[in-house]
Amino acid sequence: MTPEREAKIQRVLNHRQPDLALVMENVADPHNISAVMRTCDAVGLQEIYVLNNIISRHKKFGKKSSASAAGWLTIHEYENTEECMAAVKKRYSKVYATHLGVESHSLYDLNMAESIALVFGNEHAGVTEECLRHCDGNFIIPQVGMVQSLNISVACAVTLYEAYRQRQVAGFYNGTPRLPQAEWNSLANKWGLYDEQG
Repeated sequence: MTPEREAKIQRVLNHRQPDLALVMENVADPHNISAVMRTCDAVGLQEIYVLNNIISRHKKFGKKSSASAAGWLTIHEYENTEECMAAVKKRYSKVYATHLGVESHSLYDLNMAESIALVFGNEHAGVTEECLRHCDGNFIIPQVGMVQSLNISVACAVTLYEAYRQRQVAGFYNGTPRLPQAEWNSLANKWGLYDEQG
């Protein structure tokens, strides 16, 4: 491993956000999943929860692709909504779902500098009612066009980059590690940093 590669791994770990997560519920298209994972990696998100309570569990997350971000993320898979959301709520203070409803808030009104998990649903049906019951609220991405929806990978990108913006303002990307030391070390080992350094 080159010194440049070592420095990059350390820099990536130092920007990981332990209090920001994403839940994908019944997202079917592998291309959407891969695109979402690339965005997660890009903004320093480490934890993804994949809930498939209607569709079948995915076999793999595109690890054959050199562009895949799956190998750099921690992916938790569930088939039971209660179990998945209990695990999410145990770790994150707030859980918000993308859902067009009367009580929905604008994305830009959310405080995403706090401990938060964001739920995105199936491409056609959205987030299930069962999952919504476990959320603290709903949010929408403001739009002024005729079609009131975005592709899930686009919606995730817009949302996560708003989280990135808020967290950057809060100083969360200043290079000071935010991951607990044990988790930082575990990921560094998994990514080969300690193997190379001995």
